[in-house]
Amino acid sequence: MIGPFRASRTVGGVGIPSQPNVFFMGVNNGGVWKTDDYGRTWIPIFDDAPTGSVGDIAVAPSNPDILYVGSGEGLHRPDLGVGDGIFKSKDGGKSWEHVGLKDVQQVGRLIVHPNNPEIVLVAGLGHPYGANEQRGVFKTADGGKSWAKVLYINDNTGAIQVEFDPNNPDIIFADMWEHQEGPWENARFSGPNSGLYKSTDGGDNWRKITKGLPTAEDGLGRIGVGIAPSNSELMFATVDARKNGGIYKSTDAGESWKLIHEDRRLWGRGGDFAEIKVHPKNPDRIYVANVASYTSADGGKTWSSLKGAPGGDDYHRIWINPINPDIMLFVADQGAVVTVNAGRTWSSWYNQPTTQLYHVSTDNAFPYWVYGGQQESGAIGIASRGNGGQISFREFMGVGADEYAYVAPDPKDPNIIYGGRLMRFNKKTGQSTNVAPEALRSGKYRFVRTMPLMFHPADDNMLLFGTNVLWKTMNGGHSWEIISPDLTYEQPEVPSSVGRFKTKAMETMARRGVIYAIGPSPLDVKTIWAGTDDGRVHLTTNGGADWQDVTPTAMSAWDKVSQIDASHFDEKVAYIAINAIRKDDMTPYIFRTRDSGKSWDLITKGLNPNGPVNVVREDPKQKGLLYAGTEREVYFSIDDGENWQSLRNNMPASSIRDLVIHEDDLVVGTHGRSAWILDNIAPLRELAKSKQGESFLYSPAKTYRVRWNMFSDTPLPPEEPTGQNPPDGAILDYQLNENVKHVKLEILDSNDQLIRAYSSDDKPELRDTTSYPHPTYWIRPEQRLGTSKGHHRFVWDLRHEPPRGARRQFSIAAVYKNTPSGPHGPFVKPGTYRVRLTVNGKTSERPIQVMMDPRVTISEDALEMQTSLSLDCYNAYHELQEIVEAIDNINKPTQEQLALRGNGKVGDPDTMYGSIRSVDSDRETLVGLQQKFIFMMNLIQAADVQPTNQTVSAVDALSATKTAMIERWKKMN
Repeated sequence: MIGPFRASRTVGGVGIPSQPNVFFMGVNNGGVWKTDDYGRTWIPIFDDAPTGSVGDIAVAPSNPDILYVGSGEGLHRPDLGVGDGIFKSKDGGKSWEHVGLKDVQQVGRLIVHPNNPEIVLVAGLGHPYGANEQRGVFKTADGGKSWAKVLYINDNTGAIQVEFDPNNPDIIFADMWEHQEGPWENARFSGPNSGLYKSTDGGDNWRKITKGLPTAEDGLGRIGVGIAPSNSELMFATVDARKNGGIYKSTDAGESWKLIHEDRRLWGRGGDFAEIKVHPKNPDRIYVANVASYTSADGGKTWSSLKGAPGGDDYHRIWINPINPDIMLFVADQGAVVTVNAGRTWSSWYNQPTTQLYHVSTDNAFPYWVYGGQQESGAIGIASRGNGGQISFREFMGVGADEYAYVAPDPKDPNIIYGGRLMRFNKKTGQSTNVAPEALRSGKYRFVRTMPLMFHPADDNMLLFGTNVLWKTMNGGHSWEIISPDLTYEQPEVPSSVGRFKTKAMETMARRGVIYAIGPSPLDVKTIWAGTDDGRVHLTTNGGADWQDVTPTAMSAWDKVSQIDASHFDEKVAYIAINAIRKDDMTPYIFRTRDSGKSWDLITKGLNPNGPVNVVREDPKQKGLLYAGTEREVYFSIDDGENWQSLRNNMPASSIRDLVIHEDDLVVGTHGRSAWILDNIAPLRELAKSKQGESFLYSPAKTYRVRWNMFSDTPLPPEEPTGQNPPDGAILDYQLNENVKHVKLEILDSNDQLIRAYSSDDKPELRDTTSYPHPTYWIRPEQRLGTSKGHHRFVWDLRHEPPRGARRQFSIAAVYKNTPSGPHGPFVKPGTYRVRLTVNGKTSERPIQVMMDPRVTISEDALEMQTSLSLDCYNAYHELQEIVEAIDNINKPTQEQLALRGNGKVGDPDTMYGSIRSVDSDRETLVGLQQKFIFMMNLIQAADVQPTNQTVSAVDALSATKTAMIERWKKMN
């Protein structure tokens, strides 16, 4: 996970009254997170679950170790996630079990009885894009073993909120909402059955409350209720309605209501917001969550803003600690924040890697940057590697485009970034320029929240942009031309999922579709594929002069073509990912054509049948290797899509919105868990070539010799959120097709000289990495050669063997300052090496190319000098080590021999970190001289530069002393 640590839409949140430092948040597609330090740091606790979409979290008041999670974000909006029902934990979130309501898809709220953790009520919103029976209010009395649907109206009306009276759990309120999202962008339908319901017998029976509230004729929609904990007779509500919408008040426990405030800033956009809370001890203090958050100190008569940026932070949930009401949790489209002083200051949301990315792209820099549009926050760029051994805020920046943006870095200049609709951003100056086609302002062209924008892979000058027509610029946006007609349906069929909301007017409504995906061919600049969100696919083979409708016959109207990938090996081959979730269809669809769209094959075997596909990509180096991203995880196929396997590994479930293959890395853009990278996909490229029954070594990808940590300033605090760097070294993968007793891995140079040797019998090697997700401790996980059946990965640090005996002799903290787990051998010189795997006596070899850091400029002579001088120090150390070990093996060494050896203590700091003080050879000790050789080796290895003259002179002086000491040793023997 590389970041960014900038949060996105979060809709669930709760705290524990008796543990005021502990809170939980539920993220749209980012799972469940916990903080035990008032929001300073957050840890994910739901990552093994099959879904990442969360609508609500509840903690049992009588036993805070019991948690319930309602999956499915519980909002109706153009871009949403659905879940798998209800999950339960009995150990504070360490483990989870699924406890029912699998088809509810979206949960608006769930509540746990204050005295009995087995009694739970769920507000089931149901399918957002179609009718279904599993919606309404559900109740369990046995902790989720069985559920009863206790409030149901029809298959289009779901429950969005359910609340206990804080002073009497037999009294419960529920808001029923008849609402459905539609197949086209921003389509939404409402029915007459929305309303507020009340139960006085624990939820077994309900009656509708209407007195004083808007009616169906008034366009009543979603209602949010808040009950005053200090006086249950007093209630407030946000009521969304076309007529008489506003803030309502009840003084008779919800039996009748009165409109007290009509400002739309407090109650508007009911599909997104309906949260209202009353202070636990002061019934005149009220809080409302909307685009901003507001508070009233006089019972709702007057209001003031409490928290919210001018552009809107979009708040969804408020939790107030009933024991200390100054402690509150607010959750918003920017994540979760905590206040301990009634809103005067707040914790940060720049510590939550829950970024919702729509698409990702990479540039040609080193390290390469990953770009994407982030929901609610704008377009971002983040480096794939940080110079400080981790990826921190230093490697993160906004890139001047809107939140829904495709981002297209210029392949000729990585400092120039295009994004959105349509901005040109200069990383050097930080300035943005609008370069959109002037005609876009005419109103003739349609676009939705995320429109395709990319450079043609066969022409670095051609930038393509999609609306309902395809645009092209060859000069960075200074001028544009349209190279397609409107490629959408003039009159698409209305899908059956619209159901009873279908009207006669829909049959003749104006066009709404857009070009949603572009697939330019890497092989031919004139070949471009285009797909629309209303279910059409077109192809041009002459640069846009003519277009053919090549829509698969299996597709129908409003099957959204979410991504197209044109083959890197055959102009006639292409792959399309179809997302039909807006038609209430969770089935995955990937189509492949091998004849320019004349025929298509559905290739989905092995995919989860309940996971729509957002993206499909062909590996640019290996024919037949495909990758797919669904609403749950990443998959791969080694047989051109005939069979698929999961690549989830340690990734949490999330909506995978885009995939990019950058050289030997697979870059993943999620819609709720930021960006991830699978380092070194070379083994996947060789899987089809493997032979069953044999062990084998995969061909290593080329490896760059990059410094571990190039910062010398004060390190970041361990609580500061950071992403992971790629491994510092060469990734070596091997496959064992059976359990074996012994594995050996060797690195050899071009002269067949052994550089490094590893054995499965070795003690685990410690290597440093950035822990994930937080805190950023420098940890040392064990690394050893595996012997069990299956795939194994090992990292060679591109160095010679560590100096023998150095770890035992020296104080590592003093001698190896700024090294992760020293002592280290010197780096190998860039060049070609061989990796040799030996399993049960059988060997296999692969070449490995070690490259210099592309940012480094050093001559071959200087590099040779640096390498040679480093090895001189390294070898000199070992010459002296031979004598040290010989003395150690003497039964009764003489005082003269002991004096020659030295006691192994590190000299004063000036000796180690200032200049190396000159010591007469007759007073120097073996260990003291070894320290100085290692110090000089580290000094020479500190940067890729030619050693200075004084460095060379110092090594020469040490070498002279070494010669004299060896002579002294010989005289003793």
